[in-house]
Amino acid sequence: MRGAEAADAAFAAGEVQGPLQGIPVALKDNMCTRGMPTTCSSKILDGYEPPYDATVAARLRAGGAVIVGKTNLDEFAMGSSTENSAYGPTFNPWDPATVPGGSSGGSAAAVAAGTALVALGSDTGGSIRQPASLCGIVGMKPTYGLVSRYGLIAFASSLDQIGPMTRTVADAVALLETVAGFDPLDATSYRGEVPSFGRSLEAGVAGLRIGVVTELTSEGIDSQVLGAVTSMLDDLAEAGADISEVSLPSTTYGLPAYYLIAPAECSANLARFDGVRYGLRVEGETTEEMMARTRAEGFGPEVVRRVLLGTYALSAGYYDAFYGRALRVRTLIRRDFERAYEDVDVLVSPTSPTTAFAVGERAADPLAMYYSDVCTIPSNLTGDPGISVPIGVDDAGLPIGFQVMAPALEEERLFRVAAEVERLAAFSARPALATSEVVAS
Repeated sequence: MRGAEAADAAFAAGEVQGPLQGIPVALKDNMCTRGMPTTCSSKILDGYEPPYDATVAARLRAGGAVIVGKTNLDEFAMGSSTENSAYGPTFNPWDPATVPGGSSGGSAAAVAAGTALVALGSDTGGSIRQPASLCGIVGMKPTYGLVSRYGLIAFASSLDQIGPMTRTVADAVALLETVAGFDPLDATSYRGEVPSFGRSLEAGVAGLRIGVVTELTSEGIDSQVLGAVTSMLDDLAEAGADISEVSLPSTTYGLPAYYLIAPAECSANLARFDGVRYGLRVEGETTEEMMARTRAEGFGPEVVRRVLLGTYALSAGYYDAFYGRALRVRTLIRRDFERAYEDVDVLVSPTSPTTAFAVGERAADPLAMYYSDVCTIPSNLTGDPGISVPIGVDDAGLPIGFQVMAPALEEERLFRVAAEVERLAAFSARPALATSEVVAS
């Protein structure tokens, strides 16, 4: 409320801070916020209040945005349903018997329900785009390094990227332009000039070459999802786009490669949570016992599963066979994408192979849960940008997302196509649990 009052006072004084001045923004609770808890939805960080803001939080505040709260997530961003939180699951506003996707399910649900106008999520293997698809909003993963990761509590450092979750493509542009740009506090931050991402929003798709990824539009994709995607491709063709099929054979290995690379990196990143410096501490007779007890009580089962998998992949005698081989597959996937972009301007696919699934449906089957990200993981491995735009609903009234991918640093082109998809879809459905007048308008 103090932030809102400050924004009102700035408006009254004629002070223009930016396009998000006075706008309520929610942050995924793995981004550090001074004066507010940052828990990563984990018991091991229960009560932790960072002494500093993440760069994205600082830039939002500088732009006059009002941070209304932190959103739930799968613990340490490890999951695809937001059921793995130590504080309980998030439910989908379209149908509370279903999941909102994950790991940024809290941010997606908040925007869909109207409790925040826009939100930030983080995307390691699809954690912005997949929940955006399941909750019927726009979710965008920028090029790796375009948005600072300083203050983002790391899951997998070579894959993590912060991005916008909004109701419209134009809002995603405004939010990204507020937080993007070089940050000397992030060694992987992009040092080049950040362009105006929204310059081509009205340009349409006439003359653009759109490649449909065959490996992501065949086996395992729900028939209603595929039907909606096919219908949108027909509309794009009528709007003047040149549609063709593109094969990216290495993407079939994206899922297993990701689930070796990401756990290996999380195994290293989560080693810092040891009961010594911050967060939970469970006493033991020795330092080793204290650390073991702290981690056993503080980490949930999915985090433990991934840490163990990653530690095994990095262990002596297995490093080259597992982690090293996964890195070589990542290179093959990147080369497939680079070759494809020589012939097409953007690539497209479904965002998620299905619409929202029932709460608990995949909780006991990790492999089925991991498959939720099969369409989104490749662009995390390449570092390229991707966006999900809602294009319709299935017979149960649950949203379907359409994914657009573009070469690195071609966000302007990505938004151009996404804006045309948004216009053609004319998606106006709203969730049953949308509670604000803002959503209705």
